[in-house]
Amino acid sequence: MVPDLTMRGQDDPHGRTVTARPPTVGQLAVRVRELAGHPSGWWRRVVFDEAGPVHVALDAPDGVRLWLTTWPPGHGATVHGQVSTLIAGELAEVAIAADGVTERPLRANRIRVHGGPQTFTNPGPAFALSLHAA
Repeated sequence: MVPDLTMRGQDDPHGRTVTARPPTVGQLAVRVRELAGHPSGWWRRVVFDEAGPVHVALDAPDGVRLWLTTWPPGHGATVHGQVSTLIAGELAEVAIAADGVTERPLRANRIRVHGGPQTFTNPGPAFALSLHAA
């Protein structure tokens, strides 16, 4: 018998059981960055609706949830993702604290890691497009 040096088909070289773990935020950030850089794989799935934000699920292996969100002008919503990036348009992150409400503009093509649900709004005159992972 010839040993499988590539270890394909083997979870662990010592025969131990390997438990599947959810991806880290770093792994989610890499996946979001790669997807954002290849719009040919998802652009045809973008949906624009003046009535409110549209969330479109994308195919993702390993139990990762990936989705695109289109934001009409003047609309906002809470997103339950761990990682996001603004692809096009304008979005602001809305934070409610003890000292009041603040809006911080997001910059396009920057990966954002969130500690929990985040509220976004589109203050601009055109649609915005963002990509999220959880």
